[in-house]
Amino acid sequence: MAEIAPPAAETLRLFFALWPDDATRDALNRTGKWLHQHWGGRRMRADTLHITLAFLGATPADRLDAVFACADAIQAAPYDLLLDQAGYWRHNRIGWLGASEAPPPHLELVEALNAQLRAAGFPVDERPHVPHVTLLRKSMGGEIPECRPVGWPVRDWVLVKSVTESGGARYAVIRRWPLL
Repeated sequence: MAEIAPPAAETLRLFFALWPDDATRDALNRTGKWLHQHWGGRRMRADTLHITLAFLGATPADRLDAVFACADAIQAAPYDLLLDQAGYWRHNRIGWLGASEAPPPHLELVEALNAQLRAAGFPVDERPHVPHVTLLRKSMGGEIPECRPVGWPVRDWVLVKSVTESGGARYAVIRRWPLL
């Protein structure tokens, strides 16, 4: 008699992010169009634009309450982020818009989130955080053009579930935390 394997535990592909309001999303999308004219590649859909704060990746669904608890433990103040520097990463052919200088409240939010996740046994990226929005994939890059800065009033942050489909990734905000 053949043994039946137990069903695989459901996993969710998760990340914490800053999620833009409509005005910020529109400004980022315009910058993506501008960079695309210079560098080509595949533009990111406007509904996927974000800044990753912490990437959890494949997370067992039964750990979702622990993920929520990590975020619930954080208190942070609202701040403004200025995305004023376009860039290109040759190794993965990504065009982006980022902050030449991250404000202290942004870095404090990332550090606090990583500390909570680490303490709860979740994986944490130990590389320095570079606040940026990916605007292009599979880009040729080149000379970095002048881009109009995008001001982002950061008033909350979110937990996002990523679902890979034939047309690319689809993101769904699971929960939102206000900055007070």
